[in-house]
Amino acid sequence: MSTKKNSKVQTHPKNNNRKRRTHFHSKNNTKNAKNKSIDTKIFALGGLNEIGKNTYCIEHDDEIIIIDAGVKFASESLPGVDYVIPDYTYLKQNSKKIKGLFITHGHEDHIGGIPFLLQIVPIPVIYASPLACAMIKRKLDEYRLTNATHFVQVDHTSQVRTKYFNIGFFNTNHSIPESMGIIVNTPNGRIVETGDFKFDLSPVNRPADYQMISFLGETGIDLLMADSTNAEVPTFSISEKKVASQVQEEFRKAEHRIIVATFASNVERVGQIIDAAVRFNRKILIYGRSMANNITIARKLGYIKAPDRFFISNEEAKHIPDDEILILCTGSQGEALAALSRIANGTHRQVRIKPGDTVIFSSNPIPGNLSSVNNVINKLYRAGATVLENSSISNLHTSGHASQEEMKLMFLLTKPKWFFPIHGEYRMLVIHKKLYEEVGGKKDHSFILSNGDSLLLNNHEVRVGPRVHADDIYVDGNDLSGLSTAVLHDRQILSEDGMVAVLISMDSHAGTLLNKPVIMSRGFVYMKDSQALIREGENLVKNALTKQLKGKTTFSEIKNTIRHTLETYFYQQTHRHPMIIPVIMNKKV
Repeated sequence: MSTKKNSKVQTHPKNNNRKRRTHFHSKNNTKNAKNKSIDTKIFALGGLNEIGKNTYCIEHDDEIIIIDAGVKFASESLPGVDYVIPDYTYLKQNSKKIKGLFITHGHEDHIGGIPFLLQIVPIPVIYASPLACAMIKRKLDEYRLTNATHFVQVDHTSQVRTKYFNIGFFNTNHSIPESMGIIVNTPNGRIVETGDFKFDLSPVNRPADYQMISFLGETGIDLLMADSTNAEVPTFSISEKKVASQVQEEFRKAEHRIIVATFASNVERVGQIIDAAVRFNRKILIYGRSMANNITIARKLGYIKAPDRFFISNEEAKHIPDDEILILCTGSQGEALAALSRIANGTHRQVRIKPGDTVIFSSNPIPGNLSSVNNVINKLYRAGATVLENSSISNLHTSGHASQEEMKLMFLLTKPKWFFPIHGEYRMLVIHKKLYEEVGGKKDHSFILSNGDSLLLNNHEVRVGPRVHADDIYVDGNDLSGLSTAVLHDRQILSEDGMVAVLISMDSHAGTLLNKPVIMSRGFVYMKDSQALIREGENLVKNALTKQLKGKTTFSEIKNTIRHTLETYFYQQTHRHPMIIPVIMNKKV
């Protein structure tokens, strides 16, 4: 059955609050006794016990809706990996049930997995805001997936109906325009997913929909799924307007070139920086493909309103004084190939640091990136730049995620009966659960889950359900299908413990070894300094195989014997686990 027949989008006038309230109060007109006997299943394929990879699913009978499809950027501990995405096996197996993908906002940890998802699972329609739609479409163009799905633009007044689900949206504040929470009315009760949110009382763009959030709480929320990223941060987060004021102050004081590094996806921050450049008459150079793409989209949609004359090329910059130039670039996390890292290393083709340059980091280091960021900062200082970082004094950055007091406010407004903390590492989920209890939530009404665990909603009650298949898939730039976990495991072993090749010459018909086994090491031990270790390993393999070849055996069993013998011996001697690769050369008859 086609999407057009199964789902319907309606948009109410923005000022018709009575109609909106009546619609959401009705919850779902299709539920009946039969539907109530069927559990509504809620689970995550990504986003639990981690930052990133957000992919949440709600399933009822023969329908599934997906909320977000993000990636997680690989850390230095994942050699050769660019992205981590969820294993979409469950969605592939149930692809006929999928009614749509609903996007809360346009950040990579919420939309970055879409190109990989579409190559594996047919998604009939993606529902997203205009900005998120534009970002996703540009991403799909890069992967040659332009016609892989259908797009429907939605906003806080939109309504999507399927056979079992009645879905709506509400405005939130985040570090990107058009962020939304999602309301899912099911036959068994109402689910609200906040998306990434904060409560900014003086936002750069539109305010959060406090009236709608409060109305949902008054009319009943059975299960709240809420962002846990900043659960460890007390008080309220700083307003974006304070950051804008501080950025302008630094522009006023700078006497030479200004270089600002921030997240390309932080569209509101990028807009503030460009506004400061216009105010202080600085021409703008943009470096970083993602930065250039997002600025183009944001300007087209009216979120960045700088005149064309402020954006210049490298050639034009040569004829402009340094105190009239802003360089806006990626690389605030110390990424090796990003523009700022190449500028700091002196390997950028167009830009070199000059003494007196002011470099502003309008971001905080993501956990795991601190050493990379510090390395870049040290190089910038050595080149003569003045480096400004975010601090409690400077306020050059504020998070787009709710801090503890904002999380409590969300609980007080929504009054959820049950709570499911999402989008956070394990400790963040636990703290968020405790905050729920602090404002009156029952201890047994919240759930700390892992990817693949499920909750079952039935007649407004929630319980833990069975697991679905969930794993990590590791993606490098040349493999869109994803690397298996086993491949990454092998890479980790090679990077940490090296490899050992064992060459065996044998006559399988006679059941004899033709020569003594030969061991070669790469990245495990230095051969010249470890001859005694190598010789003893060769003798152990020889003895084990001589004994084994006296009876019936197979090549697979021979390889297992070699691995087991050497793994045990090498660990006893070195406390390391190198990869053992047996190479068998059998005599031809």
